[in-house]
Amino acid sequence: MTNVILYGPDGVTPLSAPPRRASMLAGGGSTPYDAADTQGEHLAAWQPYLGSADSDLTPYRDRIVSRVRDLVRNDGWASGAVTRILDNAVGATFRPIAKPDYRALALMTGNKGFDAAWADAFGRAVEAGWRTWADDPGHYCDAQRQRSMAQLLRLAFRHKLVDGDALAGLPWMPERIGRGRAKYCTVVQLIDPDRLSNPQMQFDQRHLRGGVEIDEHGAAVAYHVRKAHQNDWYSGSDSVAWSRIPRETDWGRPLIVHDFDAERGEQHRGGAGVLTPVIQRLKMLIKYDGTELDAAIVNAIFGAYITSPHDPSVVQDALGAGDGVGAYQDARADYHKERRTALGGVRMPILFPGESINTVAAARPTSNFAAFEGAVLRNAAAGIGISAQQLSNDWSDVNYSSARAALLEAWKTLTRRRTDFAVGFASKVYAAWLEEAMEVDNLPMPSGVVPDYLDARGAYSRCRWMGPGRGWIDPVAEKQGAVLGMDAALSTLEEECAENTGQDWEEVLDQRAREMQGFKERGLEPPSWAKMNIPANQAAAPPKKPDAQ
Repeated sequence: MTNVILYGPDGVTPLSAPPRRASMLAGGGSTPYDAADTQGEHLAAWQPYLGSADSDLTPYRDRIVSRVRDLVRNDGWASGAVTRILDNAVGATFRPIAKPDYRALALMTGNKGFDAAWADAFGRAVEAGWRTWADDPGHYCDAQRQRSMAQLLRLAFRHKLVDGDALAGLPWMPERIGRGRAKYCTVVQLIDPDRLSNPQMQFDQRHLRGGVEIDEHGAAVAYHVRKAHQNDWYSGSDSVAWSRIPRETDWGRPLIVHDFDAERGEQHRGGAGVLTPVIQRLKMLIKYDGTELDAAIVNAIFGAYITSPHDPSVVQDALGAGDGVGAYQDARADYHKERRTALGGVRMPILFPGESINTVAAARPTSNFAAFEGAVLRNAAAGIGISAQQLSNDWSDVNYSSARAALLEAWKTLTRRRTDFAVGFASKVYAAWLEEAMEVDNLPMPSGVVPDYLDARGAYSRCRWMGPGRGWIDPVAEKQGAVLGMDAALSTLEEECAENTGQDWEEVLDQRAREMQGFKERGLEPPSWAKMNIPANQAAAPPKKPDAQ
């Protein structure tokens, strides 16, 4: 190798180059960064394609989604991963807690009636109206009248996890209004993301990306939705027709709600669900798992076998055409049939001359199967954003500290997923419903200047979404920590109830007051937590939330 010497401007004074630069000039590398090397044996053949966010995803979206769906349908690990995220991020009672921004409203109007007391009363009334709409037994909030709002939101979030998109329309259905029927015209209609596509399957264009019509800034202005799924054989004519649905009305009411996790700027469609980065490894695990299971079953069934140098008829023919051999064998069979020769209570089999019994040693699954399975599941859990224990439901190799550390890390991701879905999907549905509720319901408003809902949509519709609680690993230690946090003003009862149990703190206090009153009315000694004086004016009846029902 030729030594390279660098000289200064005078051509005489040698300079010392950085080691990496000198190595490059001497032929040791092709770029300043190893990641950009094109000549080394490890990276020379690695030349991935560089494309835009939409061109990298939308042409392959259908293939990716179909594979992920097949995996979720037929593999317990994949199905369990989706279920864990659903149950921890959204759960069964996903609902809004109204938090109107009274400070912004007061600043906007100069009306001091917008204060914390008004916000509390307004929030209670709004939440009561939401329950009336979302939990109606007739399911009038659902265009198909099949699910409650919490169930609709859970299904939408499942679409986002598996398909990469959560898509819904918000049609206006006044025909459902009537006595004993719907109270509100606002309706949610979930749409299969497969139906969002370019009309007549056109290629993506400058202003049309995967069914999303965009303006010059990249903002969605309309959505092109098939009238039926392309493989819905019962709606053949509708499967080749598209509807163009504007994103919102002229005054800003959403007509379509579309939520997805964007991985890059200028991305307009989802399609890469949470299982996409690990689908290949999970598929390999399925194949390995099936092979080991088949081998173990064969070994369990095929436990022993008999070997013989010849078939009995061949032996008899070789010894001669007489009946001597056959008679001899028949006599032996009759002998053992009658007497059933046994050894230690176990019957001895009858063997022909030259035969022997051999057993099969079942050595499956292989010794490294468990280690391989654990490595794949840890890789998948890291990509999905949950702990390996949550994915495998195997907690045998962890202690309290490691389990809590794993769950806390997973909880951060789950909380972020919940918040993203609430902002991108659930809060838009809530804002559209609240627009109608402001007109239909007699909501409490302060006297004086009150802004119209359309002029202060963000302030009126501000809310926090409550999902399932985090739960405890060590209830005693963690509850003691929660009490210490509240005593030190580092936390509040609202935060602790929401994070740990998924409950409304006011409902918890109301229930506790009713229980304390119940002990007193029955003449029972109250437990230690209930030993406090009950005001005389509350002795007759438990407290109630004003305007809560």
